[in-house]
Amino acid sequence: MVAAILLSALAMSAIVGVRYLLASGGFALATRIRQPGLYRGLEKQMGREIAWSLASALIYGIPAGVVAWGWQAHGWTRIYTDVAAMPLWYLPLSVLLYLAAHDTWFYWTHRWMHRPKLFRVAHAVHHASRPPTAWAAMSFHPWEALTGAVVIPALVFLIPIHVGALGVVLTIMTVMGVSNHMGWEMFPRWMVRGPIGGWLITATHHQRHHDRYNCNYGLYFRFWDRLCGTDQGLGDFTTKARA
Repeated sequence: MVAAILLSALAMSAIVGVRYLLASGGFALATRIRQPGLYRGLEKQMGREIAWSLASALIYGIPAGVVAWGWQAHGWTRIYTDVAAMPLWYLPLSVLLYLAAHDTWFYWTHRWMHRPKLFRVAHAVHHASRPPTAWAAMSFHPWEALTGAVVIPALVFLIPIHVGALGVVLTIMTVMGVSNHMGWEMFPRWMVRGPIGGWLITATHHQRHHDRYNCNYGLYFRFWDRLCGTDQGLGDFTTKARA
């Protein structure tokens, strides 16, 4: 049993690591094409970002692997595979529930990580990327990586979700995590500056967090930032971020 759990954890860590390399590598390539020269001179920084991120992938994979083993071997979790097990309308609702719960957890742990002592010990690793690049999405100190690694594995015990819908959640998490750090906005101006952008977080919103540190803590939605008075609007890509 122990060997099976370890194998599952290692396999999941490898999957998370490969997913990171493919996603960040893809967005880094897009940056090279769309914004040539944006990452010039940041080669050493990107090397550090990749190293920290692969370490984070290992940490993320361990609880995910244990949960995956428990689901397959013992039916743990509330993940289901039969699409008829729940009403069809629940599929998109479950995705929104997961994103809202994850966003809530991220907002408050992120604010917590900005407390002076925790920032120096852990979160400073992420903000050492000046400016962040597409490789920085998972560039965390291990203590901070732990706070992110437990969210989805915990939610699958609490909120029913189809395995396909869970894949959608993980895809959104990966895309937004990477694209919000790549140093330019991939979404059209009408979306970012319009009503949709007033509630969804994109790179332009997260840029301001990396500029000012004390605002814009959310991951997917601007709800908690607006509610708690920490939303300071959109950033500016005319200069590189300073965080």
